Amino acid sequence: MVLFGRDGFESTTVRSVAAAAGVSAALVIHHFESKDGLRRACDDFVVMEFLGRKDDLLQNNTTDAIARWFADTEQFGPLIDYLSRMLTSQSEGADELFDILLHGTRNMLDEQVAAGIMREPIDREVTALFLTLYGITPLVMQRQLARALGVARLDGAAMRRATLPILDLYTNGLYANDQFLEAAREALARTSGPRSDKGENDPNQDPDPPAGPES
Repeated sequence: MVLFGRDGFESTTVRSVAAAAGVSAALVIHHFESKDGLRRACDDFVVMEFLGRKDDLLQNNTTDAIARWFADTEQFGPLIDYLSRMLTSQSEGADELFDILLHGTRNMLDEQVAAGIMREPIDREVTALFLTLYGITPLVMQRQLARALGVARLDGAAMRRATLPILDLYTNGLYANDQFLEAAREALARTSGPRSDKGENDPNQDPDPPAGPES
């Protein structure tokens, strides 16, 4: 996990893994069959062990869990690096992990709406999706976040600095009123119906109306 997270899957060789573990490359292949098999084992370890059993993770808020990892970068640093690469890879493990995080966020949203802590969103599924994406952004974009915050590495101190602004955004929103929301709602309502042919300025006009009979 340390080597895959630090150097990337493609750049890490079975020999380098074996050397770091103090065993032969043949023994690694014997246990995992291939480097792909070794990566699948690492993915499974992250999903089932480091993040907790699936049923436990579904009860947790993705953002809260990631904040805890950044609070102890000495312990969780290799995990953070590995997850960053894992979540952007084209692998079944990445898909499974994202689905688990999304499900956990959806459960959290349902519970907090039911408890009156959160208001009812316009679309729970989309809201849960973007909350999940927001939650994993510090993992995937940790280099750019650290640069923007003026620190060498995104750590607990940097996350604490972000806590109040994030809560303010969640609590009070961004806009002072709902004019943009209502304008978007009105615009979408105008353009969501079937096309018609009412003139060149009509938003529902068919740009390629069928040709009439030849005269």
